[in-house]
Amino acid sequence: MMKKSISASKASLVLFLCQMIFALDVPLDSKLLEELSQPPTITQQSPKDYIVDPRENIVIQCEAKGKPPPSFSWTRNGTHFDIDKDAQVTMKPNSGTLVINIMNGGKAEAYEGVYQCTARNERGAAISNNIVIRPSRSPLWTKEKLEPNQVREGDSLVLHCRPPVGLPPPIIFWMDNAFQRLPQSERVSQGLNGDLYFSNVQPEDTREDYICYARFNHTQTIQQKQPISVKVFSMDSLNDTIAANLSDTDIYGVKPVTERQPILLTPTGSTSTKVELRGNVLLLECIAAGLPTPVIRWIKEGGELPANRTFFENFKKTLKIIDVSEADSGNYKCIARNILGSAHHVISVTVKAAPYWITAPRNLVLSPGEDGTLICRANGNPKPNISWLANGVPIAIAPEDPSRKVDGDTIIFSHVQERSSAVYQCNASNEYGYLLANAFVNVLAEPPRILTPANKLYQVIADSPALLDCAYFGSPKPEIEWFKGVKGSILRGDEYVFHDNGTLEIPVAQKDSTGTYTCVARNELGKIQNEVRLEVKDPTMIIKQPEYKVIQRYGQVSFECIIKHDFTLLPTVIWLKDNDELPDDERFLVGKDNLTIMNVTDKDDGTYTCIVNTTLDSVSASAVLTVVAQPNPPFDLELTGQLERSVELSWIPGDENNSPITNFVIEYEDGLHEPGVWHYQTEVPGTQTTVQLKLSPYVNYSFRVIAVNEIGRSQPSEPSEQYLTKSANPDENPSNVQGIGSEPDNLVITWESLKGFQSNGPGLQYKVSWRQKDVDDEWTSVIVANVSKYIVSGTPTFVPYEIKVQALNDLGYAPEPSEVIGHSGEDLPMVAPGNVQVHVINSTLAKVHWDPVPLKTVRGHLQGYKVYYWKVQSLSRRSRRHVEKKILTFRGNKTFGMLPGLEPFSSYKLNVRVVNGKGEGPASPDKVFKTPEGVPSSPSFLKITNPTLDSLTLEWGSPTHPNGVLTSYILKFQPINNTHELGPLVEIRIPANESSLILKNLNYSTRYKFYFNAQTSVGSGSQITEEAVTIMDEAMASRQVDIATQGWFIGLMCAVALLILILLIVCFIRRNKGGKYPVKEKEDAHADPEIQPMKEDDGTFGEYRLFSFVSSAPF
Repeated sequence: MMKKSISASKASLVLFLCQMIFALDVPLDSKLLEELSQPPTITQQSPKDYIVDPRENIVIQCEAKGKPPPSFSWTRNGTHFDIDKDAQVTMKPNSGTLVINIMNGGKAEAYEGVYQCTARNERGAAISNNIVIRPSRSPLWTKEKLEPNQVREGDSLVLHCRPPVGLPPPIIFWMDNAFQRLPQSERVSQGLNGDLYFSNVQPEDTREDYICYARFNHTQTIQQKQPISVKVFSMDSLNDTIAANLSDTDIYGVKPVTERQPILLTPTGSTSTKVELRGNVLLLECIAAGLPTPVIRWIKEGGELPANRTFFENFKKTLKIIDVSEADSGNYKCIARNILGSAHHVISVTVKAAPYWITAPRNLVLSPGEDGTLICRANGNPKPNISWLANGVPIAIAPEDPSRKVDGDTIIFSHVQERSSAVYQCNASNEYGYLLANAFVNVLAEPPRILTPANKLYQVIADSPALLDCAYFGSPKPEIEWFKGVKGSILRGDEYVFHDNGTLEIPVAQKDSTGTYTCVARNELGKIQNEVRLEVKDPTMIIKQPEYKVIQRYGQVSFECIIKHDFTLLPTVIWLKDNDELPDDERFLVGKDNLTIMNVTDKDDGTYTCIVNTTLDSVSASAVLTVVAQPNPPFDLELTGQLERSVELSWIPGDENNSPITNFVIEYEDGLHEPGVWHYQTEVPGTQTTVQLKLSPYVNYSFRVIAVNEIGRSQPSEPSEQYLTKSANPDENPSNVQGIGSEPDNLVITWESLKGFQSNGPGLQYKVSWRQKDVDDEWTSVIVANVSKYIVSGTPTFVPYEIKVQALNDLGYAPEPSEVIGHSGEDLPMVAPGNVQVHVINSTLAKVHWDPVPLKTVRGHLQGYKVYYWKVQSLSRRSRRHVEKKILTFRGNKTFGMLPGLEPFSSYKLNVRVVNGKGEGPASPDKVFKTPEGVPSSPSFLKITNPTLDSLTLEWGSPTHPNGVLTSYILKFQPINNTHELGPLVEIRIPANESSLILKNLNYSTRYKFYFNAQTSVGSGSQITEEAVTIMDEAMASRQVDIATQGWFIGLMCAVALLILILLIVCFIRRNKGGKYPVKEKEDAHADPEIQPMKEDDGTFGEYRLFSFVSSAPF
C-alpha cells in the first residue's frame, strides 16, 4: 500500500511535468517530441456560433497535434460528413480545417448546420465543439407608407425604427438626408430597440428627414428606412390652422402649452423582468415623457449599485453593469422626476449562468501500473449536467477498460497499462449552453532523458541565487541527484534547494560556489547524467551616487555616478529623467562618470536616475534636481470692500518655482498726481493673499503685487483696477517749517509741501501765519498757492517770530498746526571782543583769552570767535618775509583758545573777532607776543672732502631754523672696522661762527662715521650723519701684498680656516643635542652712538690718539 502511494505521488509529479510539456506547449527537445507517443490534442477550432459572410468561402478550423500525427473526420448535423462526395468542400493538408468554396457557385445557405471535428491516432481521439454554421443576413426594409407626424408643442413622440431581422442583429442610428447624425440630448434620445424618443417636442424638431439606418457589419452594408416627417405646431400656429375648420367654441377650447409630470414611454407599466447571463453586460433602460424634461435616477432596492462596474449611458436613461454575476440579481428601480412630480418602474433582474469551469480535466501522463484521476467540475444556473465520452463516444457505450471507473465528475484510473491510453471528453451543459474539454491519458514507459544542454555555463552575481537547470523526462518519473565536481559527494543540506523540475538552487551563491555541477537522473529503466558550470561574479556597485541638487534657473548642474564592477563584465551606463529617456537636447552632456546639464530650465526639474547594466545585474541610483527661480508674478488682482479710507486687495500667487514665497510687496500708483510712478505701500507674509490697505482721499489708486522668495523678486503683477477715493479736508500740515531771514530786514518762511496724495482734494493751498515773539501782536496771515516759501519784509533785524503753516483745499482746512520759532535776518556783529590777553606756554604754544561781546551786539546767531594770528619776524634774523595769516575758529561762546604750531624765538601778532550767521564783526586791536628760544633744526648740510692718509675736511651749513641764538656745534665721530663694529667715540665742540673743520691724525685706510648737530641755550637740535674713509699708503699696500704671498702666511690662514670649521661642527653637534648658545647680534653700524654701548679697546683700531683740528676761523 505504501508502494502504491509513492507510485501515485510520482505519477502526479510526472503528470504535472507532462501537462506543462504538452497542454501548456512548453518547448521540448525536438528529438524527444519525435520519439514520444501522444494522443491527439485540439489546438485550434472555430467558434461555437459561427456566422459567416455568404459572399465568401467558409473556413471551418480544426487543428490538432499528436504522435503519430492525427487524422481528421467531420460530422454534420450528427452524421458523418463525407467531404469526398462534395466538390465544393476540401480539407487542408496535414490539417482538419475545411474550406467550402462559395465563390465558385456554392451557396452558403446549403451548408448551414452543426459541424464537429474528430482528430484520431492510435492513442485516442479528440473532438471539437459543436460548431453551428449560419450565413449572415441583411434583408431589405419592407415597403411601407409613412404618414407625417403632426404633434403639438410639448407633447411626447416616438419614431419607430423596426429594422428588418438580420443575422447578427444590425446596429441602429438616426441621420438626416445629409448623412449627419441627429443631435441627441436628455430630451431626445435613441432607445435600445432603435426607436427615437422625444420626451417633449419643440418647434425646432420640425423636419422631414428623420431617417433610421441599420448597419449589418458582417456584410458591411447599411439599410435605410423611408424618411419620417415631423411637424410641430405651436399654440399660435395651431389655432390659426384649425380656425378655418372649427367653430369659435372649438377654437377657444384649445389649451396652451402646459407643463406635465413624467410618464414612462419605455418600459410600460410599473414592473417588468429581465434575465441576463453571468459574465455578460446588463443593460436596463427607462425613457420618460414630461415637461420640463424629466431627469432619470437609478437605485437598487435593498442594496447598492456595484462599484467600478456600473456606468450610465444615454443621458442616464440606460443603466449598464458589466461582468454581471448572480449577486447582481435583484430589483432595480428607475425614477423619472421633474418639478411637477415623478414616475418610477421596477425591473426584476435574474442572473442565470451558462456552465463555467471550476476544475477542467487535465492531461495525464502515467507509467504502467500507476494510478490517476481525471476531474471535471463545472457550475452554472441551473446546475449543469456532467457527461463523459471516451475517444468521442459516450463512455457508457465505449470499449471497456478495467483500469477505469467513472464516479460522477471524476474518472479514477488504477494500475493502468499502455492500452489504457485514450482521449476523454467532459461535457457540462444546461439550457444556456455547454462546455466541452478534451483530456488525454497517456501511458508511457521511458528511460530518463536530460534535456538541459551539456556543459551549459551559468553566471550569477555573488550573494544572489543561482538556479542550475536539469530539465528531464522519464516514465516513471526519474529521481534527481546533484553532485559538485567530478568526484564530489551528493549535495544535501539547507544551503541547497532541490526543485521538483530538477533545478538546483543555491540561495546565496558565493565566490567559492564557482565550479562544475553534475545532475544525475535515474528510474527503473535507466540512468543518465549531465554537467553544468557555474561562475560567480563580483556585484556591480555605484560607489559615488548622484546627490540631491538645488540649482537656480539658467545655472549648470552635474550628477556623479562612479561605479565598481567585476573586471570580466562590461557595464553600460544610461541616464533617465523621471523614468524616461533624457530629452534630445544638446544641453545634456553625458560623461563617463557624470551627467551635466547646461543652462538649466524649469522643465529640467525632476528625478534623474543612473542605471548601470551588465549581462548579470543592474543597479541604479537616483537624485532629485530642484530648479529654483524668482517667483512668477501674482495674478488676478481684485479690489473688494471699497471704503473711503480703505480697500481689500486679494490676488492669486504665481508659481513659486520651488522656492517658497517669503513675502508679498504691495505698491501703488497715483494716476491723478504721479502717473507712472510706483510707491511702496506695505508688505505681507508669503502665506497671505489678501490685505486691508489704508487709503488717502483724492487719490486714483492702482495696485500691483510683487512676490519675493530667497532667490529674488518676481516681476510686478499686472495693475489692479483703478479706485478713485473721495476728496476730504487735508489730514496733515506741511512739515519742516522754518523761519530764517535772508536779509537783515526780512523773514523767509519755508516748508516741505504736501505730496499729491496728501492733499486729500483739489485746490491745495497754505495759510502762512506769523507774529513777533514776546510782543503782544496779533497773528498776520496770508494764503498762498501750492508753493513752499513765503518772504515777510520790513522786519527788525534778528528778532524771534512764532510761525505756523496750515494746509487747506477746496473742502476745508487741515487740523490746527503746531508753532515753530524762527528769526528774522541777521546783520554783521557790531563790536569786537575786548581785553585780549596772550599767555605764552612754550616756544610753540600760546593761550589767548578775551571777554565775550554783549549778545545784543551780535545781531544774529552766535557761531563763535575767530582768532587771526601771524608771524611778524624771527628774532634770530632781521630779514622780513611774506606774512601768512592763520585763523582758528572756536565754536560757541568760548572766551579762550590754544594757538599750537608756533615757531620758537619769533614775534607774532593776533586779533579776535566775533562770528554770526551773517559774517564776522570788527577785529580787536592787534596783540603782539613773542615765543622763547627752542632747539635748532639740523644743520642744512654736512660735506666731507679732501681725504688724505690721516686727515679729512668737514664743511657744513647753518640750521634752516635756528630757533634761537646758536651757541656752538657738536661733532662726534668714531671708526668702523671691516665687520661694521664701531670704535671709540670722540666728541669735539666747535664755535657757532665756524663753517668748516680739518680733522688730522686719523688712521690711514679707515672708515669713520660722523654725527653733527647745532646747539642753542635751550639744547641740542637734531643731528645729521655722514661716513668717510682715509686713503691707503702705497708702500704699506706693497708690504701687505708681499706678506700675503709668503708661504708661512698662507699656511697660517689654512690652519685658522680649519680651526673655524672644527668649531662650527662642534657647535652644530651641541646645538642638535639641545645646547643653547647666547649669540650677541651685531650692532647697527648706523645707530646713534649715544645709545650704543661702548666696546672695550681690543686693539683693533690701534692706540688712542689726541686729535687736533684746523678751523677756518679762531674761537
